[in-house]
Amino acid sequence: MRVITGIAKGKRLKTLEGNDVRPTTDRVKEGIFSALQFNIEGRRFLDLFAGSGQMGIEAVSRGAKEAVFVDSSKKALQVISENIKKCGFESKSRVVSSPAISFLKINREPFDIAFLDPPYRQGLLEEVFPQVCENMKNTGTILCEHPSDEKIFKNCGKFYLDRQYRYGKIIVSSFCYKDKD
Repeated sequence: MRVITGIAKGKRLKTLEGNDVRPTTDRVKEGIFSALQFNIEGRRFLDLFAGSGQMGIEAVSRGAKEAVFVDSSKKALQVISENIKKCGFESKSRVVSSPAISFLKINREPFDIAFLDPPYRQGLLEEVFPQVCENMKNTGTILCEHPSDEKIFKNCGKFYLDRQYRYGKIIVSSFCYKDKD
């Protein structure tokens, strides 16, 4: 696993070990950031269920103003911190030890981009999505990684399913803000 482009291009990142870990592949990550390429510079990025932190690190490498990494696993938080330090992104990163829903309930500063990749088939995406919507700017984008055989909702509040990108058995659903007509 590596940083694809930007100021930390080519840096190898540490990942978590074990069967419960499912890092976003470079192919999926590249597709996501290609879709976002002109919307990252100077933005605030949320990496929820951060794991190794690779998505937030990629965002900072490509010019995001700040990345907030949220995970409840002590092992994940240690790996995230090591990866941030390796890339020299300490000043643009905040690591939060918290369950996702708890963090979202107390957060007061809205995000421009949120990436959600919770453990599959546990209902976590549906549980946290309404709270994520409340933590977004009206110009924001929410990206959800999920298995292709899992149905995804079409809207939540004022965020509507805009596009879906398929990568084999993985789908990334993109939600954008839209005032109801």
